[in-house]
Amino acid sequence: MKKTIVFMICIAMLMGLAGCSGGTDPEHPITLTMWHVYGSQTESPLNDVIDEFNRTVGQEKGIIIKVVSVMNSSDIDAALISSANGEPGTVEMPDLFTAYPRIVESIGEEKLLDWDEYMLEEELSNYREDFLAEGYFGDALYMLPIAKSTETMFLNKTLFDRFAEDTGISLEDLATVEGVMDVCNAYCDWSGGGTFYQINELYYYFLSNMAALGEEMIKDGSVDADSDAFENVFLPLAEAGIYGGLCVGDGFASDRWKTAEVICNVGSTASVLYLRDYVTYTDNTTEDVEMAVLPYPVITGGDPTVVQRGVGLFGMHSDVEAENKAKVEFVRWLCEKQHNLDFVTKAGYLPPTNEAFEELFENLSAVENEKYQMLYGAIQNMYQDGYTFCTIPLFEGAGDFQPWFEQLIKYTLSTAHETYVERVNAGEDPAMVMEELLSSSLEEVRAVLR
Repeated sequence: MKKTIVFMICIAMLMGLAGCSGGTDPEHPITLTMWHVYGSQTESPLNDVIDEFNRTVGQEKGIIIKVVSVMNSSDIDAALISSANGEPGTVEMPDLFTAYPRIVESIGEEKLLDWDEYMLEEELSNYREDFLAEGYFGDALYMLPIAKSTETMFLNKTLFDRFAEDTGISLEDLATVEGVMDVCNAYCDWSGGGTFYQINELYYYFLSNMAALGEEMIKDGSVDADSDAFENVFLPLAEAGIYGGLCVGDGFASDRWKTAEVICNVGSTASVLYLRDYVTYTDNTTEDVEMAVLPYPVITGGDPTVVQRGVGLFGMHSDVEAENKAKVEFVRWLCEKQHNLDFVTKAGYLPPTNEAFEELFENLSAVENEKYQMLYGAIQNMYQDGYTFCTIPLFEGAGDFQPWFEQLIKYTLSTAHETYVERVNAGEDPAMVMEELLSSSLEEVRAVLR
C-alpha cells in the first residue's frame, strides 16, 4: 500500500512538472490565435520569428501560434474593444494580442492572463525594470514587454542638405524644439509653402516636453492646460503650424515621407520600418534619398526627456489550463535573447530583457542594416546623454482621450493656418496676425480642456 501511494505521488509530481513546462501533446496541438501591430500581414519581423517557433519548439510541444491579424495600434484597440463587447459582426477575441495598457479598462482585468502567476521570479528579474513596470496593475502583470520603443527624429538628409546649402541652416538647429520649429518656417519660405516636419503623436509631444519642464501633463485625469509649461510647449508648435511649415493634417508621416511632402518627422523608433530609401514626386519621378536619425529634440530650459512607448503582449485567461501554459511557453521562447534580437532589430524596437539590451548596445555592428544601425546609435546617444524616459499615464478614459486631444490640436492649428494665410494675403501685417492667432489658439485649446 505504501509503495502504491509513493508511486502515485511520484506520478503526480511528474505530471505537475510537465504542466509547468507546457505539458502539451504534439499529436493534439493547441492553436493560439494572435493579433499584433508589428509590420503588415505580408512583411512582419514578428511573423517570421513566429514561423520559426511553429517549426521548432511549437512543433515539438504541440503549440501553434496563428497570426490572424496585423494592424496599427489604434485599429487594434477598436477591434479588441468591439470583440470584447461582442458587438455584431466582430470576430472572437484572440488568445494573444499586443496593445497599450489603456486597453485593460475596456476589456476587464478579470478576462486577462496574469503572467506573474506563471513565470518564475528569476525570469521576471531579467526584464528591464522600467519596461516591466508598465505592465503591472496592482500586483497583476497583464502586459508583458516583448519589445519596447521610444521616439527619435528621422530626416531626409538628401533634401535637407539642399535646403541647408541655400539657407545656412545645419543639423545643430534640429537639436531643440524651438530650433526645429524655426527651421519649419524657414523651409516653408524656401520651398514656397512646403511642410518640413510632422509629429506623429502630438499627445506624446506635450507629454514629453511638459515632463522636461518639470510638470505632469495629466493631473487628476485631465490636462493641466493652464500651466506655464503647457503654454511653453504649445506656442512653438502653434507658430510652426499656423505659419505652415509644420504638418497638422491627419495620417502618418511615413506616407508623406514617400512623396517628400514632409522631409523630417518625429515618431516611434519602429517608424524606420516604413520609411523608404526613395521618394516619388508628383510628376511620378523617383529619387534615392539618404536618411539620418537624430535624438529627440530638447525643449529650451528643460531636461532631455522622451516618452517610453510600445505595446506589450496580453493573453486572454483560459479555463483550459494547458492553453495558459502554452501562452507562457511561447513568450518564454520569444523573449530568449537571440530570438528576441532577431525580431526587434528588424523592426526598430528595443529588447525587453537586460541580457538582450546589453548585447545590442555593446555590439551595434552586429545590426546588419545601416539605417537600423543609425537608429540604435541615436538611441544609445540619448541614453548616454542622460535622457529621462517618461511613461504614458493611465487614467479613466485614457484610450479615447489621446486621439480626441490630438484632433483638438490639429483642428485648432489648421483652422488658424487658413485664417493666417487669408489675412496675410489680404495685406495685414504677418507678425501682428501671428501674435493674435497664437494668443487666440492657446485660449481656444485651454477653454476646451478646462
